Amino acid sequence: MIRSVCVAGAGAIGSLFAAHLARVADVSVLTRRPEHARALQEHGLRVSGRSDFTSRPAAATDPDDLPEPELVILACKGTDLEPLAQRLAGHFPAATVMTVQNGLGAEEIVGAHGDWPLLSSVTFMSGTRHADEHVEYVLDTATWIGPYRGTTVDDARAVAELIVSSGLKAEAFDDLRPAQWSKLIFNATVNAVAALTGLSHDFHFAQTEEVSDLGHLVRDLVDEGKAVAAAAGVQLREDPWDMNVLATQRGHRHYPSMLEDVEAHRPTEVELITGALVRAGRRHAVPVPLHTALYRLVKAKEASYS
Repeated sequence: MIRSVCVAGAGAIGSLFAAHLARVADVSVLTRRPEHARALQEHGLRVSGRSDFTSRPAAATDPDDLPEPELVILACKGTDLEPLAQRLAGHFPAATVMTVQNGLGAEEIVGAHGDWPLLSSVTFMSGTRHADEHVEYVLDTATWIGPYRGTTVDDARAVAELIVSSGLKAEAFDDLRPAQWSKLIFNATVNAVAALTGLSHDFHFAQTEEVSDLGHLVRDLVDEGKAVAAAAGVQLREDPWDMNVLATQRGHRHYPSMLEDVEAHRPTEVELITGALVRAGRRHAVPVPLHTALYRLVKAKEASYS
C-alpha cells in the first residue's frame, strides 16, 4: 500500500487528488505561490459537489520543506510542466512520478529532469476551483494509468487501488496508449473548437442535422485523428466521437481548458494536444488539414493577446 503522496500542482485536478487521497494516505501539496500554501495550511482543502468534506494536507512551495513521498502526482497544466519538472530535479529520488497531463509528450519532459520511475495517466474527472482552499467535484469519471519508464502494470494497479480507496475512480492498463490516444483526439477536437468559437462543450458539438451544424466539423476532426492513430498502430479504447456525444448529454456545462485559457489571455496546452496530433500526422504521413488549421488558429489567438 502506498502511504505517502506529494501532489505537485493544485489547480482543480490536483486539488481533487490531494483532498481525496489525504483521507487514506499522508499527502503533501507543492504549490507555486506562498499564499496558496498558507491557505491550505490554515484552512485545509474543502471539496464540494459530488463529495463534501475537508482534508488537511501539508503544503509548501519548496520541495525541501515537504516529506519524502513514495508517489508524486504531477497535476499541473502542460504549459507549467517544464518549470515544475525543473523545480523537482534532484528531489524525491525514491519516489515514483506520475504524469496527468492532456496530450502526448509529458513523460519525456519529466524524464529529462530526473531518473524517477514514471507512470503515465490521463484523467477524465473534472472540477471547478473556487479558491485556493476550495474545489468543486463536477465530473466523477476515471483516471486511467499505465506503466511508462521503470514501472510495471503492478505499479499502475497499486496507484489505481489507492485512488479508488480515496473515493475517486481509476483503472490500470498494461498499455495506456489506446486510452491516451482516445482522449488526445477528443481533446484536440473539443478544446480547439471551444477555444476558437467561445462555446462551452454543449449540444452544438454533436449536432449534424443541418449543413451548417458544428457537429459535422467535429466529426471530421475526429476522423482525422482516428486515421493518425491507425497509422501509429494504436487501436483506440473509446471512440472519440461517442465520447463527444456522451459528454454533451451529461446535463452540465463544461468549459474546456483551452477556452478558459483563451478567455483569460493565458497560454493554452495546444502544443501537447493539437500540436502533438499534427506532428504525429506528419510522422506517419497522414494528412490532417483540419487539425493543422485549428492548431495555427489557436497559436494566432495566443499571439493576439499582446
